[in-house]
Amino acid sequence: MRRFRFTLIAVCLLLLYLGYNDASLSLRNPEPLSIDLQTLIAQDAPREWLHVTGGYQNLDEAISTSGQVELKALLVPLVQDPADQRFHLLFETRDPEILDLIYTYHFRFDNVFAQERFRQEQAEVFLARRDVTGMVAGGFKGTSNRDKLMQLAQTVGLDIPADVIMLSEGKEPPRYRGFFFLAMGLAGLIKAGLMFKGSSSHPTVPSGP
Repeated sequence: MRRFRFTLIAVCLLLLYLGYNDASLSLRNPEPLSIDLQTLIAQDAPREWLHVTGGYQNLDEAISTSGQVELKALLVPLVQDPADQRFHLLFETRDPEILDLIYTYHFRFDNVFAQERFRQEQAEVFLARRDVTGMVAGGFKGTSNRDKLMQLAQTVGLDIPADVIMLSEGKEPPRYRGFFFLAMGLAGLIKAGLMFKGSSSHPTVPSGP
């Protein structure tokens, strides 16, 4: 019984920690902050939920995050100018139109001439102006993704700085999860406190000789 109480307290403390992080994230980001790409690169991300303007997508350097022929998501450089070769921001996208375009370009042509003709026909799309709204990748997952990206960048020769900003397009702060975790954690601690109080009010009676 004693072990159960301490396990309950540990779980509740974890819920309070997770709840605090989610709730504070939600309160800091009631809506996406609109920021110009040049300002973002110069000053870093002032908040986690951003609407980044003034950039161009570079689909020529898009990286598949799945490592498979079937594309599920892409990391796409967002640059200030189509000629930029140093990538300070990459956004993860699951846009079906972009995924289909990249899949078509890489896997649906049986010769390089047809592939190059398709690239020329879609040149404006490959380097199109694009505003991106999403969450800055952070925490353990963001760090892990950044480490994997840097390893891949070294392999393929991409010029990506160590402090690259990674943005998950379409992702929003959790609205209610943090407050739910906080409520559950507090309720659990109250229950654990009542359990300890109940056990202390009924001391064990020593047995006779």
